Amino acid sequence: MYTIIRTEGITKEFSSVRVLNDISIEICTGEVFGIIGENGAGKSTFIKVLSGLYQPTSGKIWFDNKLINMRSPADAKRIGISLIPQEFSLVSDLCVYENIFLGEELVGKHGILDIKAMVDRTRQLLTDLEVSTIDPYAHIQALSVAQKQMVEIAKAIAFDSRLLIMDEPTTMLTSKEIEILLGLIERLKQRDVTIIYISHKLKEVKHICDRVMVLRDGEFICLEDTVNLTIDEMARRMVGRELKDVFPEKKNQPGDVVLSVRNLCVDKLLYDISFDLHASEILGFAGLIGAGRTELTETIMGLRRARSGTIILNGNKLSIQNPWDAVDAGLSYLSEDRQGAGIITSFDVVKNITLASLKHYAKPFIDQQAEENKAKFYIDRFSIKAPSLQAKLEQLSGGNQQKVSLAKSIDVQPKIIIVDEPTRGIDVKAKQDIYIFIHELAASGLSVIFISSELEEIIGMCDRVLIMRAGQIVGELRSDKLSEEEIMYFATGVKGGY
Repeated sequence: MYTIIRTEGITKEFSSVRVLNDISIEICTGEVFGIIGENGAGKSTFIKVLSGLYQPTSGKIWFDNKLINMRSPADAKRIGISLIPQEFSLVSDLCVYENIFLGEELVGKHGILDIKAMVDRTRQLLTDLEVSTIDPYAHIQALSVAQKQMVEIAKAIAFDSRLLIMDEPTTMLTSKEIEILLGLIERLKQRDVTIIYISHKLKEVKHICDRVMVLRDGEFICLEDTVNLTIDEMARRMVGRELKDVFPEKKNQPGDVVLSVRNLCVDKLLYDISFDLHASEILGFAGLIGAGRTELTETIMGLRRARSGTIILNGNKLSIQNPWDAVDAGLSYLSEDRQGAGIITSFDVVKNITLASLKHYAKPFIDQQAEENKAKFYIDRFSIKAPSLQAKLEQLSGGNQQKVSLAKSIDVQPKIIIVDEPTRGIDVKAKQDIYIFIHELAASGLSVIFISSELEEIIGMCDRVLIMRAGQIVGELRSDKLSEEEIMYFATGVKGGY
């Protein structure tokens, strides 16, 4: 093994705000190198510098013993550096093979695109990833979130990269897909491909990484062999203190029924869904990917059209034709697809937070001072790290974007909030902040529908849990009966009928 990439004094500033300070590291061929830290620690900024998306304010980078000056991701790709971003970079209107070869199209005789060669290569890549069920001709917009993630990975490994940078690659994957990805990383490692691996899932970092670097507030904290670090020690070094009692104590006493869903059906997706939601209740929905949880909440919010069924809020039957009807009725939704349905990265922090609640600031003209004051409140409440209120969201880390998205969902002043994977891609301390805030919302009388693929989160947060499988509710567990085993029994069909 030899050093494949070396950085010396990498520093990055945005509008005189320093987000990376003097980062110097060496990474070897065939190494899986972990980077961990809280949201806003500088992880994403650092890898964007390494992949040509950002140019450092100062500092130097050597790749394969050559001093390099990357001005774009294309420069990085040319020398063998590929980035799998946390947020999708796929073009929705193009199909799978077109996305994988976008800008790198294979050309046959007479300069004509060799579609067959691209499709065949795409099939091989998807087979290697053990997701051969994805059709190379399928449009990206028709794929699930997990399938899109696998296409991103296929796109990154398609051109024999020597350094592969993975930013939260397993956030949207099932346990089986995670297993496949970790196996792929091991195979790439055997071929001397170097992996930089960013994840908030510290168990994964411990399992797959040879060494791990900790960043905090843009500063280098430590670099250790992972065998010398426990998961608790990783978390302590990330936040600089002990973390205790991640989940708040359950003190809420659910009240009367506020929302009733009866016999809700959506063609080929949902079958005869009925449940009640109580005041001050945190109601969890668990199940495997594809069970119908997200489709259910999208139907309640007017994003999908129900074939039959009724939705009753505080005794009144609702007719929800679109999301604005749902918001007007007192519902709010934090989507699992943060950038697709939650925020606009080209807008600033203030505009994103107040985007869905502008009517509260119109007197009759928009009260910009009131907007800014409310944005400051959420920034303080959620510890959102942003250079300024006017900073565009594309300048924020993924975790801080998620906090802004949650603030936007709350600012519409809902009676019921639906949160779908609310802590996806968020660090340990930020998760704790959001858990506490959701409990405070419930204590204030708000009702919460809580969807998560993290069973520990479902168990720690929810007063009651409904388990879905194949578009149906197949089980219900009260807080005192919750366990990962019981949830999985229903989710996998060991218990529960149709």
